[in-house]
Amino acid sequence: MLRVHWFLPTAGDDRHVVGFGATSGHRHPTREYLALVARAAERAGFDAVLTPTGTVCEDAWITTASLLPETTRLRFLVAFRPGAVNPTLAAQMAATYQRLAGGRLLLNVVTGGDPDEQRRFGDWLDHDARYDRTDEFLTVLRGAWNGPFDYAGTYYEMAGATVSTPPDPIPEIFFGGASPAAEQVAARHADVYLAWGEPPAMVAERVRRVASLAATEGRHPRFGIRLHVIARDTAEEAWAEAQRLLDRMDPTAIAAAQAQFAATESVGQQRMAALHGGRPDRLEVAPNLWAGYGLVRGGAGTALVGSHEEVADRIEEYHRIGFDHFIFSGQPHLEEAVAFGEGVLPVLRRRGLVSAGPVAGTGPLAGTPAG
Repeated sequence: MLRVHWFLPTAGDDRHVVGFGATSGHRHPTREYLALVARAAERAGFDAVLTPTGTVCEDAWITTASLLPETTRLRFLVAFRPGAVNPTLAAQMAATYQRLAGGRLLLNVVTGGDPDEQRRFGDWLDHDARYDRTDEFLTVLRGAWNGPFDYAGTYYEMAGATVSTPPDPIPEIFFGGASPAAEQVAARHADVYLAWGEPPAMVAERVRRVASLAATEGRHPRFGIRLHVIARDTAEEAWAEAQRLLDRMDPTAIAAAQAQFAATESVGQQRMAALHGGRPDRLEVAPNLWAGYGLVRGGAGTALVGSHEEVADRIEEYHRIGFDHFIFSGQPHLEEAVAFGEGVLPVLRRRGLVSAGPVAGTGPLAGTPAG
């Protein structure tokens, strides 16, 4: 069965695509608004919500912990940077969170690809060295959950790393990265290897490669993909919405974003930018796959666009490649969570791809914003 997840917009939200920043959008990431999104995702039938990390976002650990009382079964996929926290402390934080959450924690380990962002946290390692450190970090993290654990490496030296009580269940580790260094770490540690929404032919090759690398380690990770989505009753409506989003993008913002992407160390970001080359006239990069988000927004830059049936077709196509986890988002995240839950998830259930879950439209959603 597929696991379908949503996104928590802790950097702000809007009805159009905005750059990823602390003042992004007209809907500020207040606890009240984020609680609305979390409750909407839960009632729509999503399994979990991904919460991003970085200086432009509210802190993922604190934000999601504050939302636990607002939900009952929704899981929280908490993103964090291994270079900014000690691995034994991270093991303790995760163990505590898992107990308080009743088992609803998942972890997204983000090594990082923007040098300026890394240096804000005092991290001056180069690209490959950051992944070497992540390799050690995850070794210690898992060791502490089953400690006492001794470790002596290049970046960490621990004696008796442990936690008071191991988390139950052990949080699944989601991990992404398109470089060879990232794929090696994923092969050794990831429970779910995450990719951004590249065209099927491109991303299928990565799935095969990571699966092969993991097999040499005696491991068999699952695979997840991160996409935006614009699903409507008809394809015409969906593409009209994509055009509306494109029309609202400032050419100056597009140029600034593309200049930033050109300087990134992230191989995944480089691959996203190469899909369209900053050109608004070459955005449909595969059937129903639109790269418009990536004109102004870093990270995942593509969206599935089409009727509910067409979007379900594309999800099924990615599933045949090997993807079991799908992390979606839409503008704005509140309304689009409900729309996806009412439009696409029922199609996936009819096809037997997701288990029967809560019926969209049940339960209170007080305080829905008008703008």
